[in-house]
Amino acid sequence: DAFMEYSNGALEVTGPNATAQIFATYPAPYLSLINGFADQVMSTAVLLLVIFAIFDTRNNSVPKGLEPIAVGLLVIVLTCSLGMNSGCAMNPARDLGPRLFTAVAGWGMEVFTAGNNWWWVPIVAPMLGGVLGAMTYIVFIEIHHSDTQPEENEVYDKYELTNT
Repeated sequence: DAFMEYSNGALEVTGPNATAQIFATYPAPYLSLINGFADQVMSTAVLLLVIFAIFDTRNNSVPKGLEPIAVGLLVIVLTCSLGMNSGCAMNPARDLGPRLFTAVAGWGMEVFTAGNNWWWVPIVAPMLGGVLGAMTYIVFIEIHHSDTQPEENEVYDKYELTNT
């Protein structure tokens, strides 16, 4: 009822009364397709690179038990810094499922043509960015760890908050 009240009975994908962007990501009017693609690749690459750093036990990582808070803060930083352009999908599942829902729930097939056929960018770019971020971490940081540092093998040590 709130959607119908706001949009005067018309579920719109674009325009001043558009409501489809509540569910899926759409580019801002000033954003080109190539810059939106680069935005999504970069945000996902940074996300994966920092997540690898957070969970790398051979790195000066986040204290045990605080990893979820660090990841949450990372997502907040990325969303605040890059979300203005297109909503910062950073995950194909975050966009494709809701886009399919809006297509069948009344917004129609315009959800796939809006934004110069934007729909494929939040699916392809995060996958490319994930590989790019992971490979960047592995090539520039992980393979340069010295072998003298002990690795954690026990489940108890991995999930323990302190070493008491």
